[in-house]
Amino acid sequence: MTAISRISNPVSVTDSHRPHLVLVGLPGAGKSTIGRAVAERLSRTFLDFDKEIERRQGKTIVEIFGEKGEAHFRELERGLTEELRLSGNMILAPGGGWITKPDVVALLRPPARLIYLRLRPETALKRLGAERSTRPLLMRPDPLGELRRLLGERKAAYESADHVIEVELIGAEEVIKKVVSLALAPR
Repeated sequence: MTAISRISNPVSVTDSHRPHLVLVGLPGAGKSTIGRAVAERLSRTFLDFDKEIERRQGKTIVEIFGEKGEAHFRELERGLTEELRLSGNMILAPGGGWITKPDVVALLRPPARLIYLRLRPETALKRLGAERSTRPLLMRPDPLGELRRLLGERKAAYESADHVIEVELIGAEEVIKKVVSLALAPR
């Protein structure tokens, strides 16, 4: 088993008795940005799945997709998720497609709490900007069409989250406050 690299400053140790908080949504929804800030405010560890997989593989997500395909990448996500079920108390930001594998999600849920950061594909594309080039599924001729397709395929899974936050028209600070509030609320 490869040690997990904590992306934020780990001010607290993982505690298997406290459930993870998992942020889900389309690429560009702010999972990593919001997750990092929430972890800092709650003195919890933040883990960005894509960054962790890149670190372990010594390759970018684009290279992993290009060399071995999406199915291989999803297996890497599964392996990481299996490791995380042995710990707790972290803020997790898996890739946008992680939610499409119910058996993988079930490794953490329950007890993990899922929060869907919902926004329109048009807004997601705008927020991604140049970062779009690091997203293999969006490196196609019609990235907006691809985001719409992905949302269509994933919408039911995203909306099965424990909580939904509309991030379309609110700033990052308000989203962070809402996620912190949900994290602190009793089950």
